[in-house]
Amino acid sequence: MLRHIRKTALKTVSTSIVVVAGVELATKLPSEGRSSELYHHFTDKVVTPLMRSLLNPENAHHVALYFLQRGFAPTHRPNILESSSNINLSVLTKDRLLFPNCIGLAAGFDKDGVAIENLMALGFGFVEIGSITPKPQPGNSKPRMFRLIEDQGIINRFGFNSIGIDAVEENLKAFRHRQQTEEEGQKNLPGKRSNSLASRDVFDSFSKITVSIMKSVLRFFFPPFPKQPKSLLGINLGKNKTSTKETEDYEIGIERLGQYADYLVINISSPNTPGLRNLQQSEPIRRLLKAAMRKRNELPFNENHSKPPLFVKIAPDLSDSELEDISNAVIECDIDGILVSNTSNQRPESLESRNSDEIGGLSGSPIRHLSTECIRKMYKLTGGNVFIVGIGGVGSGHDVYEKMKAGASVVQIYSQMTYQGPGLVSRIRKELSEIMRQNGQHDVTDVIGLDHDEIFWEKKLKRAMEV
Repeated sequence: MLRHIRKTALKTVSTSIVVVAGVELATKLPSEGRSSELYHHFTDKVVTPLMRSLLNPENAHHVALYFLQRGFAPTHRPNILESSSNINLSVLTKDRLLFPNCIGLAAGFDKDGVAIENLMALGFGFVEIGSITPKPQPGNSKPRMFRLIEDQGIINRFGFNSIGIDAVEENLKAFRHRQQTEEEGQKNLPGKRSNSLASRDVFDSFSKITVSIMKSVLRFFFPPFPKQPKSLLGINLGKNKTSTKETEDYEIGIERLGQYADYLVINISSPNTPGLRNLQQSEPIRRLLKAAMRKRNELPFNENHSKPPLFVKIAPDLSDSELEDISNAVIECDIDGILVSNTSNQRPESLESRNSDEIGGLSGSPIRHLSTECIRKMYKLTGGNVFIVGIGGVGSGHDVYEKMKAGASVVQIYSQMTYQGPGLVSRIRKELSEIMRQNGQHDVTDVIGLDHDEIFWEKKLKRAMEV
């Protein structure tokens, strides 16, 4: 009897290894799972176009979040240049906050913080949730999101739809608890088995042994890539539509949610909330930034003995004099960084889509050059001394490279995932790494601000002297 069990086990394991090895050689699916090329191709080339053809933009957004929450999205597909440490895409701020890689997710995709872990698993170095308002509000009436397929763009007029701080705080508590539990190695602890399941013990033990052997074989032939540092969480704060106070809503957001954030964003540039962009004017922005910084400074120190950096998000439609005034306000108020830029009210003549006349903020490819020029101007105005997050029309490693040369330290994407799928972030990281290698650059600091010769070489010399 025992000999028969051993013989059956050996036969089963051998057959399983042959089958898995065959599938592995053809697809890499067993060892790479949701990071495999096959899985990425399926989600980007089949699922994404199917959702776009069958669902309206907002419903497709909800379905994408639903699948993300349940772990069906692909995970990051590592590239050999990053994994071998030949190319370093990490960025360290002056306050020693480490962005594990320079590609992040812009606010608006996960407004309520319901899919943070699985978004990070896509390969983002940082994920920004929000915008979050103190009180729940439904936003503007539907339809309020429109695809510009011919232009690879999006127009939205959501109007800060939010479930409110109370509900989002519960989501953030749960996220940080899960993260802490995982770090402490307490996740999925085995529980006591019921006597009624005793008859399955032999089968379960055999199954576990089989799986363990197959995993060992796969790891031997296909060693896993090194584990990446954990991604950062940004929290984007907005203002209720009915609020009459300039600074109160942002102060509430900082006080309530600051403890969960790796960085905080003051959003004063959405075109879909009446009067919000007025806060970008000279006196209002100074009052707001000073109040926000005071409230940030009241937060307790985190485990790293620091407080979350405070950034401000601006519009791409500002005049040169307005950009200069904002840069001065940011420096005067000691703000840690600027997000450049939000969606645009402009409608370039090149737009071809029938939806191009819809009211709302334009994002995606049509504003790529507009936002890059805005980054270039802001970097020069601040002398390269303020951390810049570049946003707007990023859909390739080349787009990231151009924004970083203009002065962005890190870059966010969102709209282009509508057209290219969730595997976009892995492709961008690979493309960026290849561009840097071709140009003899090994670290993103060799790229940031490269278009500004005098500032670039001054900063490079300063870094060399610090070493």
